[in-house]
Amino acid sequence: MTARDVDEADTLLEQNEANGGPKVLVERSLFTQKNFDENFEAGSRPSPTIGQIVKKKLMKCKCSGICVKQFIFSIFPFIGIMKNYNIKEDLMGDVVSGLTVGIMHIPQGMAYGMLTTLPPVYGLYMSFFPVLIYFFFGSSKHVSMGTFAVACLMIGSAVSKGINAHHQVPAHSSSGLIRGNQSDLMFGNEVVNQSMGTNDTTTSIMNVTTTMKTLSSEADETMSDDELKLRLEFAMSVTFMVGVIQLLMGFFRLGFITVYLSDPLISGFTTGAACHVFTSQIKHIFGVKTNRYSGVFKLVYTYRDFFTNIESTNIVTLLLSVVCVVILYCTGRFINQNPKLKPKMFMPVPIELIMVVLGTLTSYLIRLNEDHNVVIVSDIPTGLPVPNLTAFSRIGEVISDAIALAIVIFAISISMGKLLAKKHDYEVDANQELIAYGISTVVSSFFSSPAPSASLSRSLVQERVGGRTQVAGLFSCCLLLIVLLAIGPYFRTLPNCVLASIIIVALRGMFLQVLDLKKLWSVSLIDFFVWIVSFLATVLLDVDLGLGTAVIFNILTVVCRSQRPYATLLGQIPGTDIYRDMNVYQEAREVVGVKIFRFEHSLFFVNTEHFKTLLYKKTTNPRTLKIAMKKREAKLEKLRKKEITVTGDNVPDVNVPSDMMEMEIDTKHGDVKVSIIATDNIKSLPNVEFHTIIIDCSPWSFVDSMGVKVLTAVIGEYKAVGVKVILANCKGGIREMFEKTKFYDTLDHSSIYVSLHDAVIHALHLETPTTVLPESGRANGTGQHEGSMIEGSQRGDGSYMEGSENVDDYNLDFIDDESVKGKGGKHDKLLGKSKA
Repeated sequence: MTARDVDEADTLLEQNEANGGPKVLVERSLFTQKNFDENFEAGSRPSPTIGQIVKKKLMKCKCSGICVKQFIFSIFPFIGIMKNYNIKEDLMGDVVSGLTVGIMHIPQGMAYGMLTTLPPVYGLYMSFFPVLIYFFFGSSKHVSMGTFAVACLMIGSAVSKGINAHHQVPAHSSSGLIRGNQSDLMFGNEVVNQSMGTNDTTTSIMNVTTTMKTLSSEADETMSDDELKLRLEFAMSVTFMVGVIQLLMGFFRLGFITVYLSDPLISGFTTGAACHVFTSQIKHIFGVKTNRYSGVFKLVYTYRDFFTNIESTNIVTLLLSVVCVVILYCTGRFINQNPKLKPKMFMPVPIELIMVVLGTLTSYLIRLNEDHNVVIVSDIPTGLPVPNLTAFSRIGEVISDAIALAIVIFAISISMGKLLAKKHDYEVDANQELIAYGISTVVSSFFSSPAPSASLSRSLVQERVGGRTQVAGLFSCCLLLIVLLAIGPYFRTLPNCVLASIIIVALRGMFLQVLDLKKLWSVSLIDFFVWIVSFLATVLLDVDLGLGTAVIFNILTVVCRSQRPYATLLGQIPGTDIYRDMNVYQEAREVVGVKIFRFEHSLFFVNTEHFKTLLYKKTTNPRTLKIAMKKREAKLEKLRKKEITVTGDNVPDVNVPSDMMEMEIDTKHGDVKVSIIATDNIKSLPNVEFHTIIIDCSPWSFVDSMGVKVLTAVIGEYKAVGVKVILANCKGGIREMFEKTKFYDTLDHSSIYVSLHDAVIHALHLETPTTVLPESGRANGTGQHEGSMIEGSQRGDGSYMEGSENVDDYNLDFIDDESVKGKGGKHDKLLGKSKA
């Protein structure tokens, strides 16, 4: 650059455009990808061999003091937490949050224990043992482990399936404590906060089930010791296998699997599951006995029985339930969730625990069970369970359920942990969490505690009331220990309808997720239909089948979007080197003689045919052009050296293709002599206004072998009809694939450019093929375009003349080709030579 150019560049940089930004002035050479790599010494992407990977892993196994210390700290994260523990700043917050969460554990544990088809006390075990063990191995400082509705639901489902298989007939519920439908989902106080971006998800193995009806109604009020033992065998076996699977997932570093589950799927599934929850608890609210069903249309059959037996409603139970629901809703809605009162409250009002205590006292004082047939919780044993090996009894029968449950628990827990960790600026190791969940679950299975999971509501409360570390879990365990050792038996008179009321009120958050549909409709129709399918499948096909159906549908949407991505033609923004979608940017203009095509997805076997179809649609189909060329060649043979003489008014009606002929017109003595001589331009392309196609590869992250194969075929087809194909913005991995597949034998390195603008400049400097006819005229072989091939000038009316001789003065109506005659019979374009 000269000194003057430098001064001009500095002036431009100092000036601001209308949008407030400086101008950009760049002067550089035109780069093909090969020249760019050679000039700037490009290397290859790092791709370690298997040997190098193994060697690197083995080097980490060197035994040293530092290595051992790091290993211990990684396996036992609580050591690092306690090392930095500040008693003055952290202890009080952990004490308050621990006791608060412990209070929540009591009603939730008892309610969710019913979901496992075991007595409520086993829900209290879930609130004690896993919390204590997670303290030593967990890396999250704020999650509250213990009971969670989805996990309890799936455990109960596995237990019921096992009993059905064991007895070879559909199992029936024989206890008022477990009369809830084993396939129903109770969320209690669990509120899925989609707006916070949580990815609290559940998944399930697709178990094809058929609708089954129990042989008897739920009239029995007690559970025999043999039945309890059998239920414990299935529950502890599935719990043990869940822990083993989680340990294996942590060992093989499989903590990434939850990223494949979408929020619309979660929202639709949990809302559908809430319908099952409501259905399972409505019979406790009315005191109505129904049969138990599972499988397709379970809710339909359940409501049929419910309305058939509605006349047997226990009025006392219904009144007590209504009072509980009103108190729970009003307190939670207008006090705990009041934006004005919430910041002033030291902790949320433990209204659930208050209702449990009041319900127990009321039932005891007025003898609800004896005098009014209100179903109660009944006996709760004191003390801790004795370690046992029940977990090994039914392992082979519960593996499929355990796989699903392991993934569910991990998805729920890790999403909650990551959410709170992000808020407090620390990291949660997903693989270490898998190990922590696995160890907690395996150990719990030996103490009659079903598989635990993190709880949304308790975790949020623990964080909000000041919890700083997992030390809060220790104080929670202390409170639960007191309940198990001393207070538990006092809850024996607690009516089941009180627990059902707690659950139904908590479902409000689940049902409000229906409001997500309005936003999804405006944002993404695909996400909208994922929600709808998830919801309907869960409601109609039962929870496990519904979730499996939702997952399959969600995967299909990904496949369809990969198979049929968007493609467009790009145009240049005037005066810039920027190219944008002409459908979006009205100012974008197509470069004369060049088509710029962008396929907005990686090119691989799923979408290769769609790529080719869209490319042909946006540009032109070279196969069609080839067929047209053959037809023109056949016509050429017929017209070669053909001459037509017109004398007087004797005008023959002959169809003559204008783009394949030259006309010599002689006028003598009032007669017109027209000589038609076919040209040798047999390969001219009809109706093609470009000579180069540039494919923008910037959206492509990879190309597989089939993608390269299709790309090679397309380039060859265009080359056969005289259209050049150029690639731009090819990433390193794509170029490596080109090398491996010998793609450069089809398309030379000189046809691959580092940017779209480089490719466009190159295309404009190509020697334009004589077979291409842009709108401005035909190419003259020098890259410039003439107005026509007629030796003369063109008038404003579209006719051609040489000197004062006007071709329109002659009667040429016998030429019937529209491309010659033009619209309305006007001779808009005439490719020929005019002679006097």
